[in-house]
Amino acid sequence: MVIELARRMAASAEGLTLDEMARESGVGRRTAERMRDAVLALYPAAEEVSDPPTKRWRIRGGLSAFEQAPTTTELVELSKAAQGLRAAGEPGRAAALEGLERKLKSAMRSTTLNRLAPDLEALVRAETIAVQAGPRPSADEAVLAEIRQAILAGQPLGFIYSRPGAEARRRSVAPCGVMFGRANYLVAADRESGRIQTFRLDRMSAVRAEDGVAAPPPDFDLQAFASQSFGIYQDEIEDVVLRVTPGGAAEARAWRWHPTQTVEDRPDGGVEVRFRASGMRELAWHLFSWGDQVQIVAPARLKAVMAAELAAAQAALERA
Repeated sequence: MVIELARRMAASAEGLTLDEMARESGVGRRTAERMRDAVLALYPAAEEVSDPPTKRWRIRGGLSAFEQAPTTTELVELSKAAQGLRAAGEPGRAAALEGLERKLKSAMRSTTLNRLAPDLEALVRAETIAVQAGPRPSADEAVLAEIRQAILAGQPLGFIYSRPGAEARRRSVAPCGVMFGRANYLVAADRESGRIQTFRLDRMSAVRAEDGVAAPPPDFDLQAFASQSFGIYQDEIEDVVLRVTPGGAAEARAWRWHPTQTVEDRPDGGVEVRFRASGMRELAWHLFSWGDQVQIVAPARLKAVMAAELAAAQAALERA
């Protein structure tokens, strides 16, 4: 744990407070103090940084290659993450992780790399990513580069946005971030109204960072925004109540429905799942996979969306 704390202190430019050390290490404050003292004794480059009303500690200059050598498990997970992105149709992001893997390996001592190589090769062959059916997200490297440049510089982002059945429009927005998932979306604020909107990356073209200043709303939180929806699509937030039959209860308890979820046992052996979310159509699509094991209690709009999707599926089946 002391070595891990040293790594965290070396990885932080501003340093860590005692409270941050305790939280990140999962220990109490007194234990964090003892761990900090051990790091200060082991690493002469460790220093105290004044940050009123607190103090911070960091290690300047980094740690040695021996202390920073990745483990077999870490390298395997990095390789699998790159493999998963490439299989999901994200070659640009996969290439970034593969480049990081090469840099890590090139920085390792040959003796360490030779020792890890057999286990690493065996595990890479023994583990793979199961690719599920679904949309192939698009994250063009040039588009991502422009978005990131605009975010870092606090500049407006201009692009042409095309949607099926609608005329393509030139947009200029204040970029707030990117959500990666079954489809990849730019999250941005309208420069006039300030309203937060989402734009699919594969429908954006002629993407350019523009002159001027355009920052996200000061109180905007990308993670909180993403957590509002069951999937990606954002609309009205609803109180969702689902009842799962006893046959599906075990799976429902282990299922991650939504960050706000509560799961309560029912007298019949089933469970009741509650959460607040938008994206009723995506939720309806997901509920198809549960068959007759889930009953929609609320909201009424989810019932209506589910009924409409069932009717559309039945009509398509009858036309076949």
